[in-house]
Amino acid sequence: MRRWPDVEAPGLVAVDAADRLILDESAELRESAGPGDIVVINDAYGALTLGAAEAGASGIRTHLDALTGERALEANAARVGLTGSFRTLPLGAALVAGARVVLLRLPRSLDALRDIAGLIAAHADPSVVVVAGGRLKHMSVSMNAVLSEHFGQLDISHARQKSRVLLARAPRDGRDPTPAAAQVAGLEVRAFGGVFAGARLDIGTRLLLDNLPDAPAGGTPDDPLIDLACGTGVVGAWMATRYPRAHVYACDQSAIAVASAHATMLANGVSDRVEVARDDMLGGRPAASASFIALNPPFHSAAAVTDLIAPRMFADAARVLRPGGQLWCVWNSGLRYRPLLERTIGPTQQVARNAKFTVTVSTRR
Repeated sequence: MRRWPDVEAPGLVAVDAADRLILDESAELRESAGPGDIVVINDAYGALTLGAAEAGASGIRTHLDALTGERALEANAARVGLTGSFRTLPLGAALVAGARVVLLRLPRSLDALRDIAGLIAAHADPSVVVVAGGRLKHMSVSMNAVLSEHFGQLDISHARQKSRVLLARAPRDGRDPTPAAAQVAGLEVRAFGGVFAGARLDIGTRLLLDNLPDAPAGGTPDDPLIDLACGTGVVGAWMATRYPRAHVYACDQSAIAVASAHATMLANGVSDRVEVARDDMLGGRPAASASFIALNPPFHSAAAVTDLIAPRMFADAARVLRPGGQLWCVWNSGLRYRPLLERTIGPTQQVARNAKFTVTVSTRR
């Protein structure tokens, strides 16, 4: 019996039936693939990459959007002795150039799937087969239509353990991903497929922007205004334009978000004063180094509502803020974050509230 390498991620299920089905449906294709022929995309914590490597594949190219996923893959590879069997790459031409087999965990966003499918069709080998799978509850017929935009043949597997695989062949009409664009809050916002809110302003972020202070502390190269979990970079770009001499640091763990934020800063002519970084929380910032942080914390992990992410963000903001520094935060009112902000950071005041969201300012003790 084949041994699937276990993978781990704190508090999360990191291998499921969809991963196993993708590996089973691709087994014959992988056996005939040569070194460097196999690409893995959207592999949450390494199940697909390490499953293919354990079965003998070498030179695997893989892309994970989340930085935490990349780190989990590296740790899991070391744990099972498969370090060196793969390399991680950005979502670009080098990732899929000449690929013959692509293992794809289907993204929830149709725009993200469209970007991935177009990229594969543009740069993979003409004989490429994309083995794309997911849980039935997260799949839709619209995914078939998106894949059919870029592949001439689409086959559908039987369902197994509430999972299914789509096999796409005969690539056509390939294209590199290009960000959507829109005018938002006086800014030109750019968004690649799958980034939170896309090229629009969600109502929570709008409420935050409407209530940010006229003259925040900081904004120097050594003490930049921070846009934590920046997404498309709309908050960072707004601060850089509203405070025309201010320096801004915008960060997100999502590669798609970081690419979108870079494009947003360039579109608004502020890239010389805004550093965009891919980071897990504020891991790249020193302690007690910031006077001002703006945050719209995510309250979803994939499709699930969770209160596990924001507490980690608040704790890292507390680490990075100077005494007297401020965290300006918008959050879904039903999550009742104010007592947590008080405990983690310091005195917290409500600044604004609407039917769904609350804006607070917390001052570091």
